[in-house]
Amino acid sequence: MTLTTWYFEMRDRAALTAAKAPAEDVAVMRAEIPSPEFSRFLYTAVGGRWNWTDRLTWSEEEWRGYLERPGVETWVGYVRGTPVGFAELDGSSAGEVELAYFGLLPGFIGRGLGGHLLTEAIERAWTLGERWPDLAAPERVWGHTCTDDSPVALGNYRARGFTVYRTEES
Repeated sequence: MTLTTWYFEMRDRAALTAAKAPAEDVAVMRAEIPSPEFSRFLYTAVGGRWNWTDRLTWSEEEWRGYLERPGVETWVGYVRGTPVGFAELDGSSAGEVELAYFGLLPGFIGRGLGGHLLTEAIERAWTLGERWPDLAAPERVWGHTCTDDSPVALGNYRARGFTVYRTEES
């Protein structure tokens, strides 16, 4: 079976098209204390159905080393105190922020939360330099998705203003 991967980017903050507000109140908070256990929970809870496997073998030390890098942030969406999804930003490369991981927990898919959470994540990506003054301000926000991810993922990224700049098949 062929796997298609799309790489997308946004080079201007003004390109962001916000999603409509969801029917439920969503609080988006940064997990400011690096927690390998919490990050692994989010990664497996969201990525389990989409075959995310690259970090399953990471030790606690590998998780901690990654999470403690300057410019790496985890943003979590909550509805009534329950985590519904997350976005992991990696701003450790000069002038850019990678939307390294993004998604919803299975029980919250289809409730109008994904577009809103993605909007919030992109806004935080563009302001990452304000929280990390030693890093260059972002000139680009980028990420990737593939045919193993949610069938609505690419559409959500495009609807928020990302453009595809590369497609790979393997």
